[in-house]
Amino acid sequence: MSSEFKMFGMTVPQIAIMDGAILSVWGVIAYSIQSADPPSITAMIPAFFGLPMLALGFLSVRNPANRHHYMHASMVFGLLMALGGSRIATTFDEMSWLGIVSHLLLLLVGVSFMVVGIMSFRSARLERESSVIE
Repeated sequence: MSSEFKMFGMTVPQIAIMDGAILSVWGVIAYSIQSADPPSITAMIPAFFGLPMLALGFLSVRNPANRHHYMHASMVFGLLMALGGSRIATTFDEMSWLGIVSHLLLLLVGVSFMVVGIMSFRSARLERESSVIE
């Protein structure tokens, strides 16, 4: 690719790394500050999505030849995050503030990553098609 797609000055792999780091850190924080005794592992669900996203972002930076494969896989995690976070709409009244924050974070990160990924895929397709025409 001659010009790489960027959003807010960041490439999609950099956004995946940032999103993965945010989710991973929040998962550890949520697990640490929860009031349940014994602590529930479900508080780390954001980290369970964040760590693969972080790893896929790093892999795509280290191996540009397979970047499209890594980014497609990270889009699957983005979709799962968006779907999992959307559960907040039906169970909002039953959740603790920690659950609400975790679900909102999953929803926002998942949807925003999906939007950026779709824009990136569209940009790559348009660039590929324009190079065929020239």
